[in-house]
Amino acid sequence: QVQLVESGGGLVQPGGFLSLSCAASGSIFRIADMGWYRQAPGKQRELVASILSGDSTTYAESVKGRFTISRDNAKNAVYLQMNSLEPEDTAVYYCHAQIYTSLITRVNFWGQGTQVTVSS
Repeated sequence: QVQLVESGGGLVQPGGFLSLSCAASGSIFRIADMGWYRQAPGKQRELVASILSGDSTTYAESVKGRFTISRDNAKNAVYLQMNSLEPEDTAVYYCHAQIYTSLITRVNFWGQGTQVTVSS
C-alpha cells in the first residue's frame, strides 16, 4: 500500500509565507507526476501546481510568481513554497501523486489534506 503524508500549513498573515511537504511511502515502483491541489469552502478542488518526473512544472495563474513547487526523487517527496500569501489562498491543500506500483499499474494517490489559512 502507498501513503502520502503531508506536513506544513497553518495560520499566516497576508503577505506571509508557508511551506508544505509531502512524502510518499510504501510499494512504489516509480513516481510520475506529483502536485498540489486545494479546495476552499464551497468551491471545487483545483490544481495549484504540478511537477513531472523530469521537473517540468505547471502553475495555476493565481499563484504564478508566488508559489514554487519542487521535488526530491530520492525521497519520493514534493514541496510547495508559498510566498506573498493572500486571503484567497485559504483552503485545504492536498498532495497528489501518480504512482506506478508495478511496471504497468499506475494509481492516483492523495494526501489527507492540510489547512492553510491566510488572515490578519
